[in-house]
Amino acid sequence: MSAPGLPGASSRSPRAGPPRGFSGGGRSVTRPQRVYIVWISPAVRCLPEVAPLNALWNHLIATQDAPPMWLIALAGLAALAVVAYPPSWHVSRGLITIAHEGGHALAAVLTRRRLHGIRLHSDTSGVTLTRGNPRGLGMIITAGSGYVAPSLLGFGAAWLTSTGHITLLLWSVLALLACMLLMIRNVFGAISLLVTGGAVFAISSFTKPEVQAVVAYAAVWFLLLGGVRPIVELQSKRRRGRAPDSDADQLARLTHVPGTFWVVVFLLVSVAALAAGAWLLVDLPALLPSVFAPA
Repeated sequence: MSAPGLPGASSRSPRAGPPRGFSGGGRSVTRPQRVYIVWISPAVRCLPEVAPLNALWNHLIATQDAPPMWLIALAGLAALAVVAYPPSWHVSRGLITIAHEGGHALAAVLTRRRLHGIRLHSDTSGVTLTRGNPRGLGMIITAGSGYVAPSLLGFGAAWLTSTGHITLLLWSVLALLACMLLMIRNVFGAISLLVTGGAVFAISSFTKPEVQAVVAYAAVWFLLLGGVRPIVELQSKRRRGRAPDSDADQLARLTHVPGTFWVVVFLLVSVAALAAGAWLLVDLPALLPSVFAPA
């Protein structure tokens, strides 16, 4: 503001001009329009492309009805017969070996050991090659994960099956087999995984939900029951001196605890997984009231 009394100065306060939008003095003053620019995220613009992924996810998490209880029990008896009968066990034992070596590989990765490869042999044996500290906790966990892996995998599969997530179980198995295939280092092992994965894919893609459910229950029973027998065979071989470098003996050298102790640990874990998995599959809480109900 100019000082009073100076030339060109005014002691009056300046008069406020007309408000915006007021028409006066022959001139119209209009309020300028505001222009808003809206940025749309590419994620929003691509929403139609996400629809197939949503459909796939809904397909994976969809639930299926469980088969009749007599069919679940029959699947368990069939799995028991396969495990107990020597000729069928010799053929099917390779599936347990896949889970066994997969357990070693997963434990090695989780304990940050360097996984070099997996080999599966025609005599149903296998080996997982890792590199790292030869005497650390990671080595102990890796060595101890093989014999309990089939039973723990069976327990997890029993939980998915009992909740009706058959499709999710089958696709999870395919994903695990695909990851394992990347680390296979021999031809027989690659063929074994491709044949197993192809069978799982065919069941999940070309069979009815009822058939998928029965196959899933039978496979889970096989994992739970088949996870126990190799541990019994291991102790039998150790007694005859035919398994000096078994997982139990490696653990004995790492921990200075007798190998028999580790065999007992393997067996307890597998039996506990079998009992818990059977509880989930048979649904004993729902079955017992009907069994003991008065006639």
